[in-house]
Order: sequence, then C-alpha cells, then structure tokens
Amino acid sequence: MGIKTSVSLYSLQYQYLLGKMNLDEIIGFVKTTGADGIELLPDQMLHGTPTPTEETYEMWDKIIAKHKIGLACDDIFLNTNLYLNRTLTKRECVDLMKQEILMAHRLGFKAMRLVSFIPAWILAPCLETAEKYDVSMNIEIHGGLGFDCPKTEEYINEMMRLDSPYVGIVPDTGLFCRRAPKIVTEYCDSMFGLNPDLVKYVDEVFASGTDFFALSEKIGIDMDPKLKSLIKCPGDEFYARNLNGYENRPLSCMDGLEKYIKHFHFKLYRMEEDGTECAINFREVLEYLHKFGYEGYVSTEYEGNRWILPGNEIPEKEQVMAHQKHIQGIIRELEA
Repeated sequence: MGIKTSVSLYSLQYQYLLGKMNLDEIIGFVKTTGADGIELLPDQMLHGTPTPTEETYEMWDKIIAKHKIGLACDDIFLNTNLYLNRTLTKRECVDLMKQEILMAHRLGFKAMRLVSFIPAWILAPCLETAEKYDVSMNIEIHGGLGFDCPKTEEYINEMMRLDSPYVGIVPDTGLFCRRAPKIVTEYCDSMFGLNPDLVKYVDEVFASGTDFFALSEKIGIDMDPKLKSLIKCPGDEFYARNLNGYENRPLSCMDGLEKYIKHFHFKLYRMEEDGTECAINFREVLEYLHKFGYEGYVSTEYEGNRWILPGNEIPEKEQVMAHQKHIQGIIRELEA
C-alpha cells in the first residue's frame, strides 16, 4: 500500500471559521489536492462532539460517501476543564475518552490523535473499549513537547508496558526543524522589529544541530543565557519565547518505536517559492518512514495561518495544495 497523504482540516480552519467554506466544500477541496485522506478535529467542525446527533452523523456520512476519501485520523482533546470550579475526576475522564472512541468509530476512523498532555493513566482503562471498536489511541509527540518531556516519557513507558496495537504515537515534524521557521522570524520582525544579532544567533544554533528546547534549563521559563543577553525589546522576547516549540532532533529519536507510529503530522509553516519548506526537510522524514515500510498516513498540518500579518489573506488553500504536491512527488519517487 505504501505511504498515504492526508490533510488535517485544522489547516483550513479559517476557511471554516470565516464562513468561506463549509465542511462539504473543505473536504471536496482536499480531494482535489490528490490527498488520500483527511484528519478531522470534531470539536472544531462537528456540532455536539463527542455525542453528535444522528442528524449530524448522517450529514457526515453523505459527505464522505460523496467525496470517497479516506479517514486518516480523528483528533481529540480530553477537556478536563469543563467546569469553572474543578477539573474532571479520573472516572469522568475515562467516560469521556470512551465517548470519543465511540464517536471515532461511528465516524469511520480507526486512529485517534490524543493531544500531547493527555495523561498516560487513561490508556489501560480505555483499552478494552478501543479494542472492541477497533480504534487506536495515539499521543501526539509535538515540537516543544518532545521525547524528553516528562509527560511524553510517562506515556511512552505505559505504551511499551501495554504493547498493544491500539496504543501508539503520532510524531509531529515540529520535532525536526532544521532552522527556525522563516515565517515566524519575518512576522516578528515586521510587527515589532527584531535585534538582527538575535536572529543571527538563532540561525547559528540551529545550524550547529541543536535547538532552544535543548538549551533551555526549564521549558518556556529559563532561556539560554546568550539568547537572553540579545533580547533588547518586548518583540525580541516574544520571538525568543516561541523558539522552544521548534526542536531540531535527529530522526533516530524514533528508532525502536517504529511499530508504534500510527499516524504522522507533517507540520507546515510555509511553503517557499521553490516548492520546499525552509524549516523542515520532508524528504528525509519520508525516506525514514519508507525505509521501515510505513504504510500509514502523513498529514499536512498547516500552522503558518497564525503568522500572517494583519490585513493579509491567509493562504490556507494555496499552502495545502503546494505541500501536498511536494510530499506526493517525493513519495512517488521513493515508491517507484
């Protein structure tokens, strides 16, 4: 079967939010990109999640039947802060997760992405339900929340203990940034003005093979001393604080976990005019996946939409189309 491509509908969220496209039109657009499937955020685009009405399910069924597109992954969040005065109890969390599994099954998905901080203890009490409904639970390992993060380590330890085909991981290419995203630097410079020595140092750190996630003594709080010395204004600090989210890891960080990779987020900040993404080398990631025979989806997840300067159109459709063209071309080369 080989590697398949999909598009996270998160990539097109402003088309939906601003009323430019409805769910049917968005999925129809994804089909025109040549993508094999879609990744859905039900909280964002399906009313009543995680217990939609039968009318909503019937609407969904008609859209999927119309476009005949694969269902790559269902993105869910464990919304523990439903009440103002308390967080959910463990029992309530388990019940809510089971509802999410049932919804994913009814929608037709066989894989769920769990947001990065969903606790590992929820896996065991939900495993029987996941097995019954043939839906895997998979934590997203996100840039800035990578393999050294205690919550991630806790999850991986529990995943290895359970060793079930219904528990896995969703790596995100934000782990493999070979430089800081150019669009982020340009946005901050245009909005606030950046110290050019700060930008130069950031480029040097990434070029040396490390990143600010690794250099920070404590994620998001204490920064690299040299970086701190180059912060001259609030705009510099805003830029610097965001750098923890872009990790520069070797692909070998996934060695030994290959069988647990159930889905893959191809984070996209901006496709450049030459048809590549300057921060991430998607070819090297696809070569890694191809080498061990990965047959799941890799999903375009466009996040450059949050770095568009005020007054400019957000080019979600154009970016998704360009990225799909790029990765589909590489896959064809690898699997020829």
